Amino acid sequence: MRDFVLGVRCINGRGELLRFGGQVMKNVAGFDLSRLLTGSLGTLAVLVEVSFKVLPRPQTEWAGRMEATAEEAIALATRWGRRPLPLSAIAWEEGVLRFRLSGNASAVASARREIGGEEEELAWFQALREQRLPFFTGPGTLWRLSLPATAPMPALEGRWLIEWGGALRWLLSDEEPKRVFAQAALAGGHATLFRGGDRKGLVFSPPNSGLLALQRRIKQAFDPAGILNPGKLHEGL
Repeated sequence: MRDFVLGVRCINGRGELLRFGGQVMKNVAGFDLSRLLTGSLGTLAVLVEVSFKVLPRPQTEWAGRMEATAEEAIALATRWGRRPLPLSAIAWEEGVLRFRLSGNASAVASARREIGGEEEELAWFQALREQRLPFFTGPGTLWRLSLPATAPMPALEGRWLIEWGGALRWLLSDEEPKRVFAQAALAGGHATLFRGGDRKGLVFSPPNSGLLALQRRIKQAFDPAGILNPGKLHEGL
């Protein structure tokens, strides 16, 4: 999402109407505040208008599937990522690696021959995007882990679903939050308590002291009185 935001109009905690970026192209010199607001969960400003970069729909799409362990799926995603393949989605769940090819007909056909696999319903990826798969609709504490795509699987018990070629990993688990945060940090990423669990405790991976100080300075600049979603990210933010 962040890479497709061209510009925004927003109201900060002082009641000021601000504009960052543009409407038809990236028009930013220096720090891109439009991207800063993406994922800030309303703690810095109220968004009034957002301009997005859009792409034409691909000429054709095809989805495939094959059996693989989580580790094999990550290795395959890494290998495919080094090839000029028209991959638009890669996901893994319960021993099955699924992928989607999008582009012109000849490129998709060539990639199908190279990758192989059985055909999968394209609707599966739509359900994944909208979180309508049984993995998301069932009970349990759901964690969202953002990790380097090639990072090994964290030593955490539970059910996994992997997206973004390994960079986004969902975990249904009863593991203690501090253990999930620690394992995510060990893998070079961070974790978010997405659904369920103890919402009164930590929801996001605790930042280091340097990052926390930077976040507080940014919060002070946008919302000095702390009236916008106070405490949503961390205490005092």
